Amino acid sequence: MSGQLVGADGSRVPPMGNRPGGAEDASARPAHLTGDTAEQPPPLPWQVPLDPAPWWAWALFVLPFLAVPTLNSWLWMGARDFLAVGLFTLIGASVVRVAGGVVLYRVEITATALKARTSLLVRSLAWQDVDDIEIVDGSVVLTSGKDENEINGIAEGRTAYVAAVMQTVRADADALPVRRSRPRPGIGVVVVLLYLVLSVGAFLLRWHLV
Repeated sequence: MSGQLVGADGSRVPPMGNRPGGAEDASARPAHLTGDTAEQPPPLPWQVPLDPAPWWAWALFVLPFLAVPTLNSWLWMGARDFLAVGLFTLIGASVVRVAGGVVLYRVEITATALKARTSLLVRSLAWQDVDDIEIVDGSVVLTSGKDENEINGIAEGRTAYVAAVMQTVRADADALPVRRSRPRPGIGVVVVLLYLVLSVGAFLLRWHLV
C-alpha cells in the first residue's frame, strides 16, 4: 500500500500495513474463542464491522471536488496561473487520497483470504500465509513472515469476535487451495481520476481551451 493513511479514527496506522517497530507489544494477546466470542462464525464472505468514517473525513473528501474546480476556473491565464492550477490540483488530489483512506476503508473475510480496501488499492492476504493472529490495542494484527498487517478501526467491543472469526476461517482454509492475488486498483482510483477531470477541465472550459 502506498503512502501513509490514517485509520478510521484518524490516529491509527495504515490498514494492512506494517506496524512501526519490531518490538513485541506488551498488550498483544493471541486471539482465542472465549465465552464472549464462541458464537457461530458468520456466513462468508463477511464484512468486518468498522467504525463509521468521522464527519471531518467526509468533509475533507468532498471539499476538493468543490473548491479546486472553482479556484481553477477563477484564475486568469498566465504562466503563474498554470503553476497555481497544478499546485491546487496536486494538493486536492493528496487530500482526496488521504481522506478516501478513511471514507472508503473496508475489510472483508472470505473463505480463502482477507481483503482490505483502502483509498487506492484492494489488498488480499491468503489465510495460508498468516502465521499468527493477535489482538493489540483494539486492533487485530496478522503476522505473515516478517510482516505485521494491522486491521484497525474495528467497531467498539467487536475486536475479540473479529479475531476469533479470523482464527476459525484460517483453520478451515488449511483444506482449501491457496489463492494469492496482487494488490489491484480500487474504487478510489476512479474517484481520483474524476477529481482530476473536474479540476483540470474547469480551467480548460473557463478559458475555452477545449
